[in-house]
Amino acid sequence: MKIIKFTLILYFIFLQSYAKSNTDFNNWLISFKKTALKKGVSEKTFNKVMSGAEFLPKVIEYDRHQPEFYEDTITYITKRTSSKKITQGLKVYRNNKKLIDSIEKEFSVEKELLLALMGIETNFGKYLGKMDIISSLATLSFDKRRSKFFTNELVKVLLLIDKNIIDHNILYGSWAGAFGNFQFMPSTITLYAIDYDKNNKIELKSIEDSFASAANYINKMGWNMKKPCFIKVELNNNTPNNLLNTSAKKIKNKKKLKNLKKYIKKPDEINLNNNIKAAIITPDKDIVPDAKFLKPAYIVFDNYDLILKWNRSLRFALAVCHLKNKFKNEL
Repeated sequence: MKIIKFTLILYFIFLQSYAKSNTDFNNWLISFKKTALKKGVSEKTFNKVMSGAEFLPKVIEYDRHQPEFYEDTITYITKRTSSKKITQGLKVYRNNKKLIDSIEKEFSVEKELLLALMGIETNFGKYLGKMDIISSLATLSFDKRRSKFFTNELVKVLLLIDKNIIDHNILYGSWAGAFGNFQFMPSTITLYAIDYDKNNKIELKSIEDSFASAANYINKMGWNMKKPCFIKVELNNNTPNNLLNTSAKKIKNKKKLKNLKKYIKKPDEINLNNNIKAAIITPDKDIVPDAKFLKPAYIVFDNYDLILKWNRSLRFALAVCHLKNKFKNEL
């Protein structure tokens, strides 16, 4: 009897909290409308699109518990670069070989990288996400943690709908508001997405538009096909703590490779230009409980930095580059 009573109390508290969140969210919507209209969104589009926006508690839960924040690096990479992933990626390539080869040549972005990004982001289009993107962005904009960022993204997507560039009826994707085969955020769509098949719509769930848009984005970031991404290394115990990058916000203390080699075991096995700029990352150090101080460790280069612009996660960038290398061995 006591258990039933306790459960009812918890349920009542939850209902009160949910009701308050909805009331606060509706008040926020009124305020946000003023912001959106000032930014150029038409009232007609706002009313049509935002009338269905809902507060989604699950989105807040996902935001607080991302795999980049709790999985160790080796586990994270292993899950996302399996032999099954390689097989699926090769099938996508062979079914679209002419198109993907053409995009690789036009944008100077290797097909292996495009396949790796698509494979990790959506398992080659199989997991595009089923969340209502408008409600997801509205929930995260309403939330205090990263309100400014997601408010900007919500305004961007409303402007895209207003200009008839994307159809809001198909806007279902990730809990964070990302859309399509490569999980583009609205600001990324605005800046880099391409109507590659020339049908007057940007369709990021299609192979044509999504691959070309991803290649265009990476190209504009400054990707260099001739440069490396990372090398896994073992560090000597005398490696200075200030050389260890543990955050994806900004890679610091970049040095010429020759200046970092003295802290690396078996430095002669690294056959790269000694004057190339590089940095050391130890991605588990500040996240994984009881992580070894100097393990795992990686030397990373400018191309790695560019993948961080795509997704600010040390583990994500490592997984993408690792999968890219695996595809290169197969193609």
